[in-house]
Amino acid sequence: MDTMILLVAILLFLEMFEALWQRSDTMMGMLLNSYHYYQKSIFLFFLMHPAFYYILFVVLLTNRLNGWMITILALKTVDIFLKITLMQNIFVKGERDEALQPFLKAPLSPWVFLTGISLYVPLFIYALI
Repeated sequence: MDTMILLVAILLFLEMFEALWQRSDTMMGMLLNSYHYYQKSIFLFFLMHPAFYYILFVVLLTNRLNGWMITILALKTVDIFLKITLMQNIFVKGERDEALQPFLKAPLSPWVFLTGISLYVPLFIYALI
């Protein structure tokens, strides 16, 4: 039980780290924060998502690759590659889809960045039980 609490606490800390560096008032601001690291190196951008690697580590450590872990890994993978696709289209290629503009410029609630904590941590607890 103590090990499970420690594993969950570490994931909570890593999710808070990800939420803090991505935090912005708009989706475009969040993409700019991400592009800052992507521009330096794509490897640095990947390293700025430590919760993904931590989940992989926990899968190997606990030998639990159940549906909940697969769900967490799938959602995190889609999230990372969606950001990469948007950053490449907007900042690298300069393509700005008119349908996305209102979405990118709309103000975001400060609570949006805590979605990762409220989604991944309970799924992680279910995966460990």
